[in-house]
Amino acid sequence: MKRGLIISALIAAIIAAVIATYIYRVDPQPDTAVSPPINSGGSRLSQLLGDKDLTGYATATTQRIFAFPADHGPHQKFRNEWWYLTGNLDGQNDERFGFELTIFRFLLAPNKKQEQTSRWQSDQVYIGHFAVTDVKNEQFHVADRFSRGSMGLAGAQAEPFRVWVEDWSITAGPDEQRTWHIQAQEKDVSLDLNLTALKPPVLNGKNGLSQKSTNPGNASYYYSISRLKTDGKLQLGNNQYTVTGLSWLDREWSSSALSKDQVGWDWFALQLDDGSDLMFYQLRRKDGKKDPLSAGTWIDNNGNSQYLDADEVEIAITDSWDSPLGGKYPSSWQVNLPHLDLQLDVQHVIDDQELNATVRYWEGAVNVSGKRNGQKLSGRGYVELTGYADIAVRQ
Repeated sequence: MKRGLIISALIAAIIAAVIATYIYRVDPQPDTAVSPPINSGGSRLSQLLGDKDLTGYATATTQRIFAFPADHGPHQKFRNEWWYLTGNLDGQNDERFGFELTIFRFLLAPNKKQEQTSRWQSDQVYIGHFAVTDVKNEQFHVADRFSRGSMGLAGAQAEPFRVWVEDWSITAGPDEQRTWHIQAQEKDVSLDLNLTALKPPVLNGKNGLSQKSTNPGNASYYYSISRLKTDGKLQLGNNQYTVTGLSWLDREWSSSALSKDQVGWDWFALQLDDGSDLMFYQLRRKDGKKDPLSAGTWIDNNGNSQYLDADEVEIAITDSWDSPLGGKYPSSWQVNLPHLDLQLDVQHVIDDQELNATVRYWEGAVNVSGKRNGQKLSGRGYVELTGYADIAVRQ
């Protein structure tokens, strides 16, 4: 969901305030990216993914047939969509890195009929988030971009697949999208990676329909490619590293996901050394309880998947981290799946992997250890934590 969804946490108030003067302005401006106001508060997740005023937007209400490679491309009648890549990388001298590159698309005004008075007009906004974790030096590098979907500044297309915000891009080859390429650079941090899918896309939820609350339409269409072999170049300052590792792709599109009683989620994407993968998103309610529509997917080493409902996954927080910006995030967990005889310990590689970009949320690399059927396991993964910054603001 990033996810558990993806998501991620993003913006509603910023879009409403900035777009009115930015997207529909007639006079072209030389600077292609407008920087939204720095978010001094929370993620405003509940506003972005809430179910208010969905008139004119497409909604996820019924199961559908997924078609690839077409569904890697945009679904522009839905209000929000994201292409979410995270991964763990190793350098040649025992360096350890994590990365995130996410591109979000937002439809601003469904069925808006307006005379085209400028080539700069667009009803689509794209936001990019780029982050690199340098584990050895305990440093976290974050950048974001914000652009209209016009004049080639940002956009998405299915064939050949490409989604981009300026020179940040995610592309895929013609071989049924088994090979991918990502590229991003901000100041002295850059990433240039090739990725090869080791497993086919997996549909999350019920055949790809991921219901987030009981309200009709509070759902997304959601799939993942849970294991991509990764290699390429990473640059931090004057240092360039040849890196290899594993990545995870999450894809969702929807117009509403959360109800007024939900504040966020904890999303786990874990890759284990026996070749299996686990995705689970734990939706959190305002009263602090786990929402019964929390769900996930277990993927075996052959790519076969199994739906997981809320009762099949037990998650206990074992430690926490206080953000200097406000808010307390979990920092380690025990994750148990009794029906699979699986017990996992999950822990941040470094605590401060909080993105204070257009929104504020935690997204970072984790280490995994544990047992399955009595046999020791290890692994790596990514965790996303949303809504905790909102709690700090309210307090």
